[in-house]
Amino acid sequence: MTTTVLQVKGMSCDHCVHAVESALKALDGVEKVRVDLGKGEVEVSFDSSRVGREQFRKAVEDAGYELVGA
Repeated sequence: MTTTVLQVKGMSCDHCVHAVESALKALDGVEKVRVDLGKGEVEVSFDSSRVGREQFRKAVEDAGYELVGA
């Protein structure tokens, strides 16, 4: 299992947290998602042989937010 921290722009409330968590948890290979709203960070634990940064970027953007540095 690999863990990474993503910087996500545009999150401002609990709805945002839920939207980003749901989008990432729906990806095949994602095991755990933890959002720190105050820091704008999302910690993702995942199977790197099944999913990666490009899928994270697409899921975050599809939810209406921006992955910084993507």
